[in-house]
Amino acid sequence: MAFELTGEWWRDRPLARRLLLVASGAALSLAYPRPEWPWLAWVSLVPLFFFSLVVRPRQAFLDGALFGLAFFTLLLRWLDYTFQTFSAIPWPLTFIVVLLLSAYLACFIGGVAWAGSRLHRAFGSGLALVMLPFLWVTAELGRTYVLSGFPWGLLGYSQYRQLALIQIAAWTGVYGVSWLCALVNAAIAAVLRHGARGLVLGAAPAGLIVLAVGVLGARQLDEPSGRSLTVALVQASIDQATKWEPSVQSETLALYARLTEDAASRKPAIVIWPETALPLVLRHEPDVVELLRSLSREHDVPLVVGSIDALGRDRSVRLYNSTFLVTQQGIIDKYDKIHLVPFGEYVPLKWALGFVTRWAAFISELDAGSRASVFRFADTPFGTVICYEGIFPGLFRQFVANGATWMVNVTNDAWFGSTNGPLQHLAMLPFRAVENRVGIARSANTGISTLIEPNGRIGPSLALFERGVLLGRVSLRGETTWYTRFGDLFAYGSAGLSLIFGVFSLRRRHSSR
Repeated sequence: MAFELTGEWWRDRPLARRLLLVASGAALSLAYPRPEWPWLAWVSLVPLFFFSLVVRPRQAFLDGALFGLAFFTLLLRWLDYTFQTFSAIPWPLTFIVVLLLSAYLACFIGGVAWAGSRLHRAFGSGLALVMLPFLWVTAELGRTYVLSGFPWGLLGYSQYRQLALIQIAAWTGVYGVSWLCALVNAAIAAVLRHGARGLVLGAAPAGLIVLAVGVLGARQLDEPSGRSLTVALVQASIDQATKWEPSVQSETLALYARLTEDAASRKPAIVIWPETALPLVLRHEPDVVELLRSLSREHDVPLVVGSIDALGRDRSVRLYNSTFLVTQQGIIDKYDKIHLVPFGEYVPLKWALGFVTRWAAFISELDAGSRASVFRFADTPFGTVICYEGIFPGLFRQFVANGATWMVNVTNDAWFGSTNGPLQHLAMLPFRAVENRVGIARSANTGISTLIEPNGRIGPSLALFERGVLLGRVSLRGETTWYTRFGDLFAYGSAGLSLIFGVFSLRRRHSSR
């Protein structure tokens, strides 16, 4: 049966349309680790964009949500491992939790299709196709901030190894790369919708834009690097199932001490341990603090140590997920994690949802920090983001704007085992490097520990569940990027443009009645 560019065939056959949307949503999930086929991000949105010009707005929302449900369910399937391993929730109820989260995130994609359909009905397919990439960025911005935010799987992250293309993030953030991918998808949809006219007015300009971005980005890759600092990353690979048992804490501390001595023998400027490397309230353990101080003094090297901190007493005690800077003088500075993981480090709406703590032992009750602290370290001050704080561009940017010349990311991805989760988590960090032109040292409990260059290139790494020390040089920030100065101006501009045309489309609808 011939494919009709008018879309009538697809509009009149909802089952075929929905099957294609599910298939394309599933295909988009394959653009990310694993199997990591980034080219799929440049074509997987074509059915979604094309159909938004074919069906009515309400149906477009349902179509977009279906696409999003397929995409997020497959992308986030690694969460099922966490729930099965570390909670009392029986399977298949664990997978229902993944489905609920995916359904929520899918609504943002449904909103893109709905808005595209409305713009098509108000202004025609040409303007709708031009606006769809901006609408996509607006939805991603919403996912970053609404209800605490969960910007996992932004479209641009699929391109984290395409170093020339992602250099645009120094101006636009990751959202600019998402926009480029969405632009190409919209251009292909324009060709399907308008044939030769869409090729001239859509595909050709989109191709030239991507080519220009790639050429300019490639030139930046050739720029010489500036100063750097030798750091040592410790990856102890501690089993999450036994990590917090008191009987293994002394063994854990002894292991970190041995690895630190090995690291210090290579003369780094600093040694970095991962998130909650010490499963205890550090400042309430003077013997442990003294051991850390002695390690630092004996080997003449400062330590960055992840642990828990506590303030207050009795019922008013407040617990924090913290990193400490330890020298031969003892603890000289600390940072408290600002952006906590919902249902991991706290329970939102606890008055209504507090019962979930009975199902999942991994849910903590922590308090959030309030300051993007920069550790004053010689003439190379640095900031530290903990765990998935690294996926929030605006938060990461605050540390660099506050004076950090390099960044540390400490994390514990042992919760996710050998699933795709740790790989997807790492894939987002190169964008933080490019956005701020800053080197990043990443220390992870079970991996992947690595060094990331300011251009986003991932350097030598310790693999998942490999125990050892990684020694390398982290580049220090030289320039201050547009993104560091102005943040997500591109994304907010896209949202503003979407809002303006959205208002006009509603007014045109009312005036036509």
